[in-house]
Amino acid sequence: MKWYHYVMCFLAGLFLANTVPHFIHGVSGDKFPSPFANPPGRGLSSPFVNVLWGFANMLAGYFLLRGGKLSREKMWSLVAFFAGVLCMSIMLSFTFADKAQ
Repeated sequence: MKWYHYVMCFLAGLFLANTVPHFIHGVSGDKFPSPFANPPGRGLSSPFVNVLWGFANMLAGYFLLRGGKLSREKMWSLVAFFAGVLCMSIMLSFTFADKAQ
């Protein structure tokens, strides 16, 4: 595998982890911060916007996974993917920590 396949697997992990909060809040009918809110990332966006943003992240993650050639046989591609999931998950936990209050 080329180096950029690992980068694509890492980015796929980032996008797919970011799918979860936006899509779940959107389909639950909850307002939730998104990049399209005012101020971006701090204000609340409508559930419709969050569903679209979550779906866009899902599509980006899917195509990056395909391009990254993720497979069980290529251990380092899995490491890169899960490192991306972990990085985004930690970042989101800090970003949205005050939203619950």
